[in-house]
Amino acid sequence: MTLLARVSDRAWGWIGPICVALLAFVLRVWNVEKPRILMFDETYYAKDAWSLLQHGYVQDFVENANKDILKGDTTGLMTGNPSWIVHPDGGKWLIALGESVFGLDAFGWRIAAVVIGALTVLVLARLVRRMTGSTVMGCFAGLLLAFDGLHFVMSRIALLDVFLAFWLVCGVACLVADRDWIRDRLVRYRVVRPWQLLAGVCFGLACGTKWNGVYVLAAFGVLAVFWEVLARKRSQDPAVRRNGWVVTILRVGVPAFVSIVVVAGLVYLVTWTGFLIHHEVYEARFGRGYGDYSAPWGAYVDKPTTGFLGETRDAFRSLWHFHVMTYDFSAHGLNTAEHHPYESNPAGWLVLERPVVVEYRGEYPITDCGAPAGSSCVREVMILGNPIIWWSGALALIASLAAWVVTRSWRWGVPVVAVLVSWLPWFLSLDRPIFSYYAVAIIPFTIIAITLVINELARAAETPRHRYVVGLFAGLFLTAVVVAFWFFHPIWTGKIIPYDTWHDRMWFQRWI
Repeated sequence: MTLLARVSDRAWGWIGPICVALLAFVLRVWNVEKPRILMFDETYYAKDAWSLLQHGYVQDFVENANKDILKGDTTGLMTGNPSWIVHPDGGKWLIALGESVFGLDAFGWRIAAVVIGALTVLVLARLVRRMTGSTVMGCFAGLLLAFDGLHFVMSRIALLDVFLAFWLVCGVACLVADRDWIRDRLVRYRVVRPWQLLAGVCFGLACGTKWNGVYVLAAFGVLAVFWEVLARKRSQDPAVRRNGWVVTILRVGVPAFVSIVVVAGLVYLVTWTGFLIHHEVYEARFGRGYGDYSAPWGAYVDKPTTGFLGETRDAFRSLWHFHVMTYDFSAHGLNTAEHHPYESNPAGWLVLERPVVVEYRGEYPITDCGAPAGSSCVREVMILGNPIIWWSGALALIASLAAWVVTRSWRWGVPVVAVLVSWLPWFLSLDRPIFSYYAVAIIPFTIIAITLVINELARAAETPRHRYVVGLFAGLFLTAVVVAFWFFHPIWTGKIIPYDTWHDRMWFQRWI
């Protein structure tokens, strides 16, 4: 390959994914401000983000705050009391960035999700390109994510899960890049690894968005060590494989633990900066005991610790107690919560058994959508994945697991491990309301499985005829994905449509 050809391939390796990401951005930003209401849990996170901007920590809002916000009145919204937040502030600060530029309105609190959703497409495309060596396959994966309904909707509302998915994909992409980086440098052990450090930052921000990011952190931290240890033990260079298994694991694992886990922990603490700075207001409200969920935090609440770093010690003690209180509530307090009409068992998530409706309004006049006489118009925003992607993705994951067992190739392990550790922990929470949109952290890795299967079929094609068949299949598959995206687009974006048009998209009773 000539130098010009290599440069061209490297350039297209960026140009292609960036173009796909821009397409994803345009699809997501178009009319993102509609409907101009606080949908579902936007009522928490959009307001929490605004409070962070105004005060540096989350305060409770007055009873009629939503009505005032929708009228454009942002004065007198908060009570002054610190709020019991159940998620760290990492994702809410990203929402706050949009609000700081565009204000407290639907566009302002949703634009961050739009940008992060498009960036996830970019990172996924680059990750798959690295895994397959093909820019076409990378762009193919990016297009699938761009046209997936669940990721599309979650990129248009101010919930936290799309930010979690982004940081998880970034963290995995960094460790895959680290795997390639170290293979050219096995002659000596590298204590400082730039890609591992960056992975630690990404996983820390994931955990600083939602706690369940820790499962992916743990799994891929172990996987990164496993990859390098095997590379060293299988090396043809005697100097590389001279150490025994225990020594090799320690010399690889200890620096990796620091670079990935310790760095992630420090970044996670940074996301709690607002709490640490304003710890005294949390102590005043929660530190003397709070309902059934928290015993008194300690005598320091009434008699702060004196001396050097005394206040810093109290701040971290309060942060620990706040975590214990929140964990106890999440583990036990939600067990008695009322059932939600759109909660679902994670066993059905991969096949779209129970989507989530975040906004529905019926009985619009027929003049609003051109419905026939005797009918009506409806508006719905449903978090529903693209069936073509999700149903084929479930099969691709099974194929990936089988291929990993047979070939022991690290590539197949990436989607399998990522999906398992993003999905299986939710089975421990069946006694509380959980929702299928949590699976937005799963779909990028499911798409990796789909793409790897198609890439393997292309590699196995030995004749031009076979390659043509595989290319035709991939093209028809992508076409079906785009057609399904167009078909479901009205119920993903809250377009006012005739009732019969809406009902045609309700393929199963469980979708209603």
